[in-house]
Amino acid sequence: MGEPSTGTPVRVGLVGAGGVGARHARTLAGFPDVELVGVADAVPGAADALAAELGVLAVDDVDRLLAQRLDGVWLCVPPFAHGELELAAVRAGLPFFVEKPLATGVAVAEEVARAVAGAGLPTATGYHWRHLDTVAAARAVCAAHRPRLVDATWLDKVPPPAWWSRRERSGGQVVEQLTHVLDLARLLAGEVVEVRATAAPSTAEGRDVDDATAALLTFDSGAVGTVTAACSLPGKLAAGLDVVCDGAAVELTETALTVTTADGARRSEPRVDGRTAVDRAFVDVLAGGAPAEGLVDYAEALRTHRVAVAIAGSARTGEAVRP
Repeated sequence: MGEPSTGTPVRVGLVGAGGVGARHARTLAGFPDVELVGVADAVPGAADALAAELGVLAVDDVDRLLAQRLDGVWLCVPPFAHGELELAAVRAGLPFFVEKPLATGVAVAEEVARAVAGAGLPTATGYHWRHLDTVAAARAVCAAHRPRLVDATWLDKVPPPAWWSRRERSGGQVVEQLTHVLDLARLLAGEVVEVRATAAPSTAEGRDVDDATAALLTFDSGAVGTVTAACSLPGKLAAGLDVVCDGAAVELTETALTVTTADGARRSEPRVDGRTAVDRAFVDVLAGGAPAEGLVDYAEALRTHRVAVAIAGSARTGEAVRP
């Protein structure tokens, strides 16, 4: 693992030239203290346009990218493509940032987590909501007022990538999309110890990702929760969570926070761009700094991933699952 000296650009590579990968690449290329060395993609030629736009190297082989004297690598690939990429980074001794979800199920993620722990490498994941100042404010409210009920919701459309509609490639909506608010539910109310779920199967040809999922959660704090997710709409209707506490209520989305107490309701908006902050935070780690409070490493992300996979599993079997 390289640690650049002060004033030396942090050298990074990126794997995955799709929409999310392109967003990270543009953000990284915009940091004055970062050198984006190259972009790779499993699809031949897919990285060419993005690399040309940013004036960096398009690499047709991941191992070749990892050999470019990097300080870290961003892995922005679909859920089904995780596993070997992370393990290759570990073998190369490279810290990595990986987009959520960590995989379609838990076996691959558990294997990667063991490898990361054994190597002692810094990692980060794409749970960018955690970097919002409104999330920090919500956490303070929940620390002062015991959470009793959590309602996590994601009501949206089917995203355009073809892989998203197939459960074996995306993991389904709860694993791939709702995971953001499940992560915040854990942050605000404690660990989830049991889930019970049911689902409305897809009615669309060529799609086996459920149209809707509903679940009940039990937290180790004594709080209870509900999950509602649907992907049958023409666009995003709602994505966020509400927390009912002793003497306070929190309504949190990516763009707003409302806290209601006996003194009335107060609404605020984030002053932080979470999507930029999550990349900045890991760049700072690669430059030798301490991890920012909002940074979610691989081990922490795995705790959220287990909950999402447990909900998906319970929806298929109808049985209670302990993550």
